[in-house]
Amino acid sequence: MSEKTFDDPRLALNRIYTKRGDKGETSLAGGQRLPKDSLRIEAYGTVDELNAFVGLVAISCQEKAGEDPRVGLLASMIRRVQHELFNLGSILATKPEDVHPKQARVTAAEVAQLEREIDAMNEDLPPLRSFVLPGGTRLNAELHVARTVCRRAERLLVTASREEEIPPEAIQYLNRLSDALFVWSRWANFILRVPEVLWDPNQSSSARQ
Repeated sequence: MSEKTFDDPRLALNRIYTKRGDKGETSLAGGQRLPKDSLRIEAYGTVDELNAFVGLVAISCQEKAGEDPRVGLLASMIRRVQHELFNLGSILATKPEDVHPKQARVTAAEVAQLEREIDAMNEDLPPLRSFVLPGGTRLNAELHVARTVCRRAERLLVTASREEEIPPEAIQYLNRLSDALFVWSRWANFILRVPEVLWDPNQSSSARQ
């Protein structure tokens, strides 16, 4: 068996509440205390929020797999992304000086894998002739929700990187993931044979008057 890339988790969560955060601070992996609204905390908190929405996508994939087994391919990607997002949260919760060599993180390998998946699925899709709106299927809409939260996490990391050291792979990963979520949203409707919702500026109230 090959050596593991990252260390296994070493946790003992016997108590859920500690009361140490009652004054608006929380601890990083190295023990430093930071305000809960600091940029680093906002960033990895938003990554955690993204993971929750990706979890909803995973459930929807399971429910739709019976309609077309190819949805199972998307489900496996989504489950992997959940683990990668937790790895990303781990490295963001750690100051650079406290990072261990085998600590969980996202790397160029995760970025490259997303690029391969984007290219492969995008080949199945018709060219875009208009912007698309979330909808058609619940799975499509949930993927769009995840995409927008991913973009927000990316923006927060970019802002944080102006003040402190943020691994470049972290920003790259979120950038590719948001693109992947967009392609996956289109692919989901395509596979499920549901038309995309195309943006029509003349569907507005002012255009109809």
